[in-house]
Amino acid sequence: MSKIVAFLPMRKGSQRVKNKNIKNFSDIDGGLTFIKITQLLKVKQIDKIIVSTNDEEVKKIAKSFKNAKIVIDNRPENLASSSTSTDDLIKYVPKIIQDNNVILWTHVTSPFVDEKIYEEMIKKYFEEKNKYDSLLSVNKLQTFLWDNKEPINYNREIEKWPRTQTIEPLYEVNSAAFIADIQIYKNLNDRIGKKPYLYELDKIKSFDIDWEEDFEIAEILWRKYGKI
Repeated sequence: MSKIVAFLPMRKGSQRVKNKNIKNFSDIDGGLTFIKITQLLKVKQIDKIIVSTNDEEVKKIAKSFKNAKIVIDNRPENLASSSTSTDDLIKYVPKIIQDNNVILWTHVTSPFVDEKIYEEMIKKYFEEKNKYDSLLSVNKLQTFLWDNKEPINYNREIEKWPRTQTIEPLYEVNSAAFIADIQIYKNLNDRIGKKPYLYELDKIKSFDIDWEEDFEIAEILWRKYGKI
């Protein structure tokens, strides 16, 4: 049976939100890092949590749990800058995670994806393995979408303003979770395969903290919807 390894990357020096990973979030010491590790530790299927970071404060928070499931990866500085590409980090993963493992790649910036959702996603990944080779979380977009010239998901020659429920949906990758076997990382240099299952999240669950205003909005939402 494959082991489930959670890969949690956090580099030092967030540019858009200063100290985003570790600063106090809604009166929670350790902030988003503490929240996410707490959530992942509650996921029954997860065998190991790799915290990949070059931030000493993140390491302190991870060590404070005193849990054998948590493994700290001292990420090389050349893979921890603002110019580091996700593709380069993907190529790094097989160097620290062994064969016969399924990787759950997730981020602290999705605090509303809790243990129940992770458990459901992992369950769905294994249920759908005969049809799909991986899983990624998405937001369903069924609204009027344009490029800089014209609509991209409906035809105004047929109907200028169709009912949104009749529009062909598109899907936005929200980066909350990616699940794939380590062999996909090795063979495709990717964190999803060629036929991923699209796991839909609602607006609250998929809320991603990328900018300062996102952080402030997330704190407000946390007071109503958040729990650890």
